[in-house]
Amino acid sequence: MIMRRTLLSVSILALAAFSLAACGGGGGTKEKPGDVPTLRRGISAQVDTLDPHKSSAQWENIIIGDMMIGLMTDGADGKPQLGMASSYEVDATGTVWTFKLGDYVWSDGQPVTANDFVFAFRRLQDPAVASQYASLLWLVKNAEKVNALELPPEELGIRAIDDKTVEITLEYPAPYLLGLLTHYTTFPVPQHVVEQYGDAWIQPQNIVVNGPYKLVYWRTGDQLVADKNPTGFGAAEACFDRVAYFEIADENAYENKIAAGELDVNNVFSGPRQSEIEAKFPGWVRTTPGLLTTYWSFNQTKPPFNDVRVRKALAISLDREFMVRNVMTPGFVPAYALVPPKIANYDVPRPEVSWKDQPRAERLAEAKRLLEEAGFGPNNPLKFEFIHRNTGDNPKVAPVAQSNWAEIAPWVQPEIVRQETKVLYSRLRLTDFQISDGAWLADFDDPINFLYLLDSKTGQQNYGKYANPEYDALLADAKNQLDLTKRAELFAEAEKLMLEEYPITPMWVQVTQNLVDPTLTGWEENAKDNHRSRFLCREGMKTP
Repeated sequence: MIMRRTLLSVSILALAAFSLAACGGGGGTKEKPGDVPTLRRGISAQVDTLDPHKSSAQWENIIIGDMMIGLMTDGADGKPQLGMASSYEVDATGTVWTFKLGDYVWSDGQPVTANDFVFAFRRLQDPAVASQYASLLWLVKNAEKVNALELPPEELGIRAIDDKTVEITLEYPAPYLLGLLTHYTTFPVPQHVVEQYGDAWIQPQNIVVNGPYKLVYWRTGDQLVADKNPTGFGAAEACFDRVAYFEIADENAYENKIAAGELDVNNVFSGPRQSEIEAKFPGWVRTTPGLLTTYWSFNQTKPPFNDVRVRKALAISLDREFMVRNVMTPGFVPAYALVPPKIANYDVPRPEVSWKDQPRAERLAEAKRLLEEAGFGPNNPLKFEFIHRNTGDNPKVAPVAQSNWAEIAPWVQPEIVRQETKVLYSRLRLTDFQISDGAWLADFDDPINFLYLLDSKTGQQNYGKYANPEYDALLADAKNQLDLTKRAELFAEAEKLMLEEYPITPMWVQVTQNLVDPTLTGWEENAKDNHRSRFLCREGMKTP
């Protein structure tokens, strides 16, 4: 659902306009008497939805995670900690998890109950909701069949034993479940509000939340504002009474806001200009190795990218080393596998592409041979379109890729097309592309969160529609392994198989990129790049 401009009362409009000027820092500016302590956050694209069952965007997660809390929640360090759950236990099979809920309420005063989680998990699998992330929870017993309408929702492996006890039954052991339960797809939603307002439940005048902040204003293309929810989880510890989120894709715009003292945090910056930005805004640049891989997808549903020779030729001809060394944010490393090095539960010899150490001249010669074998040449040039995101380092890398491909032969003729980030991901989900840039930031710390993207049953997030029964079977076998070493070995076998078929080409493993006012406290670097507003404060401000 695309959120349209919400009609609000004059008082709320005035509140939001005031948030533009409310002094929250931005270069050290302090609050004036009577001002509302406001944290100003820049997010890199327009928000389409704040429904946790319909979102699939990291920039939307910045807001959703401030308003909604699951059974587990992210700590300041990005590690899972108890949220709505006050305790949990798991049976000997590793498949039945029981969570006891604490005494928490929705922002309208209604208690958060086990039935809110049952309703939410069923709603995520409802085909009418069309969640892009439904497959993420297919580890829950019968979830895939419920999603396919082969079983009724009541057969889903979640039940309310009583108002304060949730039982989740899995298809297979999942050592990463607690981390997964910090992801917004697993958050409860208020059944009484969703049933009353339908898709409009997330609009400011209707929304009910259980987290520390509650949406009060939303103007598409401009900003969203959330005020502290006094009864919400974590609200008592939250320093700022208000958070304003600005939809800023243009780097000049967010840099100008920082210079004017109107922004405290931005979730991206231009990596190639890192030294310049550090000089311009001392202490603002924050990076750390992330669970974040950029990979480019080939659309295998149509020629010529249904031919593995074409996919391999274009993959091996890309000069990742040059891109990382000369174009990109310091700290990025070339990627020769999909799963990033820092991931947990993958402590076995791990696969990489076979040509990693081959001189590039040899790789170019092999690329030309493969394309000629596939039928391309002077009389049949290879023409294709590469789309790329308009944010971060991506616009600067695209011309390098174009040049790399053109080096194969004069008859290789790529066109590069810059796209707004949210438009690009929409095209990916619709398989409306030939070759596309894209990236994946881990939802939880386990190899399956990357490898499942290429499972034939994953759906929209298997962008190029890779389908290999052997790959699917290896992932299925891994899921049923209690032995973590054997499980990791199966993952490695699957990843090796996939890499040799080139449904995607890994490009680089990223560092997280944020700009953070150095007068802010409570910011902790973490590989998931989740930084909830409730942990942030400012030097000299009194915490609650």
